[in-house]
Amino acid sequence: MTQLSRRHFIKGSFLAGAAVSLTPSLLRAAGKDIPIGVQLYSVRDDCGKDFDGALAQIAKMGFVAVEFAGYFGYRTRPKELRQKLDDLGLKGISTHIGTGNLRPNELPRTIEFHQIIGCKYLIVPGDGAFTHPEKSKELAETFNKTAEVLKPLGMACGYHNHTQEFTKVGDKTYYDLFAERTTPDVVLEQDCGWSSAAGLKPAEVMKPYPGRTKLVHFKPTVVGGDKTKKAIFGEDSVDWVSTLEACRTVGGTEFLLIEQEVYPDGKSAMECTALSLAGLKKIM
Repeated sequence: MTQLSRRHFIKGSFLAGAAVSLTPSLLRAAGKDIPIGVQLYSVRDDCGKDFDGALAQIAKMGFVAVEFAGYFGYRTRPKELRQKLDDLGLKGISTHIGTGNLRPNELPRTIEFHQIIGCKYLIVPGDGAFTHPEKSKELAETFNKTAEVLKPLGMACGYHNHTQEFTKVGDKTYYDLFAERTTPDVVLEQDCGWSSAAGLKPAEVMKPYPGRTKLVHFKPTVVGGDKTKKAIFGEDSVDWVSTLEACRTVGGTEFLLIEQEVYPDGKSAMECTALSLAGLKKIM
């Protein structure tokens, strides 16, 4: 497995959307709090310069878990990475890796590495086959077969969306087709920023597939170029009220993962990530 660039950013105009006020009482009424982690792509430059230092800053902020986007020198040292996480009180709950790592010739090595570091969820952050009329069927079957191997080990695989997954093919989206073609053991890691950018409500995306949103990306996103908003949690365009309620009541969500891809007001990646964490904690 190699370090992943991990993102193919989608260009194009976003559909307009309106922000909703965040009401703590409404959210608390929906159920128990869910642990908060961070997708390390949020602080990718910091990770590239000093991975240990970046992890230490993340832990100091108050995050309890991380989702990897590369291993920055630890690829051949899983035991040392596990020790580092343990020392910092962090759980390496999930990772973003390429589909190739789930195929039969690579899967044993993938499993061994991630078992050592204590990583439960193997998530693919995009695959061109997802939106291919024929290849999408084979892709779904790859996830089904992998999930079957992982389940007895207490692990699972899943897929992370951008916007193109919501392209319609006939009367359904490719996202729906993937969900229907895969077993309930395959995780649908919804990126709520991208689904909102596609003109959808994240809660409505979640509801048809109860229990399958084990992980969810809480990515602050400004939709439609709204100049009154900024990409900091609680100041952006995403309907977080209904989203968090759905995570608690229907998604089966085990971890909320903040992902900070934009850094407003000239602030650093670490500063913006900390601001978004504080914004989320206010409504928990």
